[in-house]
Amino acid sequence: MSVADAYAGIARMFDYPQDATELRMARDAVGSFLDEHSLDCSLASFAMDAPLARMQEEYVALFDFNPATAPYLGHHLFGDNQKKGGYMIGLKQEYGRHGFIPPGNELPDHLSVVLAFLAHLARKESATVRQAFITEKALPGIDRLCAAFAERQDSPWRQVAEAARLVCTADCTGRPDAHKEVASC
Repeated sequence: MSVADAYAGIARMFDYPQDATELRMARDAVGSFLDEHSLDCSLASFAMDAPLARMQEEYVALFDFNPATAPYLGHHLFGDNQKKGGYMIGLKQEYGRHGFIPPGNELPDHLSVVLAFLAHLARKESATVRQAFITEKALPGIDRLCAAFAERQDSPWRQVAEAARLVCTADCTGRPDAHKEVASC
C-alpha cells in the first residue's frame, strides 16, 4: 500500500460514517500500511463490531458537539480569531495551486480534507511539496488534536488521529523509523 492510499484511508475514517463495511476496509488497509512501515498504532478497535447508527452517534458527539476534539485543524491552531481565516484561505490556495478539488462540503481545514489533499499530493507532486505542507499546515494541528484525544482513551477515533500523526511524521521525514521520534498510540 502506498502513502497516498494510507492518507486516503485515514481521510475516509475521519468522514461522517456512512458505510460500516467501507470503514472497516479503510481501517484494515491503513493498519497494513502501519504494519509494513513499523508504525506502532493499532486500529483494531475502530469500527470493529459497532452498528453504523452507533458509530454515527459517536461521531457527532465527539466531533460536532465537542470543540476539544473537533476535526478542524484551524480551530486547534488558532481558536476563533482572524488568523484562522488566513489559515483557511492559505489552504484553499494550496489546494487550487495543485489542482485539488476538495470532496464533499467540508471546510478546507477539516482533517479529512487535509488528508485527502495529502493523498492527492502523494499521487501528483514531489515529496518536497508534500513534506512542506505537512510541516507547515497539517502536522501542527494534528499534534494538537492528538493531545486533545489524550483524555479520551475510549474513543475509537483516538487511534485514527494518532495514525494520521504517525503517517505524516514518517512521510515528512522520509524515514520509516520516524515513529521512534513520536509516542505510539
